[in-house]
Order: sequence, then C-alpha cells, then structure tokens
Amino acid sequence: MLALLGACSGSGPQSGQDDADSNLKEGSVAQYTGESTEIAVEPPPLTDGIFPCNDCHSDIVPNPQRRELVDFHDDISAIFNHDSENRWCLDCHDMNNRDSLRLASGKLLSFEESYKLCGQCHGEKLRDWKVGVHGKRIGEWNGKKEYLLCVHCHNPHSPKFESMTPEPPPVRQEDIKNYQPKNQENNEEK
Repeated sequence: MLALLGACSGSGPQSGQDDADSNLKEGSVAQYTGESTEIAVEPPPLTDGIFPCNDCHSDIVPNPQRRELVDFHDDISAIFNHDSENRWCLDCHDMNNRDSLRLASGKLLSFEESYKLCGQCHGEKLRDWKVGVHGKRIGEWNGKKEYLLCVHCHNPHSPKFESMTPEPPPVRQEDIKNYQPKNQENNEEK
C-alpha cells in the first residue's frame, strides 16, 4: 500500500512527470519541447474506411471557414460536443495534411501522439494519465508500459461520458454468509 501511495503522491521525474507539465492546472496549455521521453501507446481506434484521411482530402481544396458539415462527416457534426461554441475541425486536424493533428503552436502530430493535443487544454488529466492515475496502462511497474490513448475511452468529438446507473456495491465480507442473489430469493419463494 505504501508503494502505491508513493507512486501516486510523488512529483517530478521520480513519478514519471515531466518538469514542464508538473504544475499544470485544468484548462492550462502544456508546452512540449520534444525533449520528453515518448510514451508507448496502443494505436488509436480509427474508424474503418475513414483513415488515412488524405485518401479523400488530397483532392479537395481546404475550406477553413467554420461551418456545419452536411455531406461528409455529418455523423461527427451531429454529435460534436467538445467546446462546440469555440472549436471546430481545424482546431485539431491540420488543414493541409489531414493525416496529422495540429497543436496550437502549429506543430504537427501523429494520431498516436493525440494525448499531447488533448493535454493542451486538459493538462491536469495529461499529468495524471502519464503517472497512471487517469486512464489505463499495461506493463511492468518499474519497466516498460503501454498506455491507452484518451480516444480509447473518450470520443474526441464528444468526450464527456454519458450518465449511467452505477452497479450495486460489493457484498461486505460479514454479509456473505447471509447473502443470496435476488434471483435466487425470488425462485425460493415460489
């Protein structure tokens, strides 16, 4: 238990944080210099037939005008709820190379580095993700790790989870001897 507390409460390089983003607050912008260690990630869950984007977009003259998409990607327009009053496609996707994402600085990223894009606005979540407090990672405690990207759990165009009814709490140890699942109680009464 102490090892777990130490891993969660540390700061600086010992806990896996980069000095550049160790003091980030929610909504702050993370600055990436390219000097930090790259993180091993699972490939993003891209929709079949959609990627690579340039297969279609290479023949289309880019239109930077913010608008509702009606012919193509109208499924994304229909669900888009990610600061939709202030954001649209080209705030994250590069206008000239649709197979790349774009940071606010103009630096292009691969989709495997999308966590850096998310971290521009969600710095606190990025920091928590890097140390394993937010999201999921697999691998060794003190060795190689592989992280799931933000988009493995959150739809990037509508990232907030839908409300759900929680499962009942686990049965307490002292209640196990008297516990019967509800379907068994109903069957015995008949």
